[in-house]
Amino acid sequence: MGIYDADGGLVGELRYAAGKILGQRKCALCDITHGWNPMGSRSWKQACEVSDIQIDLVHRNEATSEQLAAASGLPAILRNDDGCWSEIVPANEIARYVGAPNTLLERLDQI
Repeated sequence: MGIYDADGGLVGELRYAAGKILGQRKCALCDITHGWNPMGSRSWKQACEVSDIQIDLVHRNEATSEQLAAASGLPAILRNDDGCWSEIVPANEIARYVGAPNTLLERLDQI
């Protein structure tokens, strides 16, 4: 499960977009999955089509308190093992995959 460093909903999306335009907000996971396209980036969609990895993505305000507690920071990618959430890809590592969604999905396949 991936957690964006942004809130969902119309207001949350507009706040994030305004902050991104002004250079005040950044979310590497958002950049990977959407870039500037609110419908999702073409490269992310293509990477998902050829990958066996299924990843659920939620906004910060949609994540549970347990999920947020497991993340060292946002964005983050977590795994649930027997009801216990743990972080498997932290924010600083997610940033390495901006522009390389295939590589991120390959990394997740190795975990």
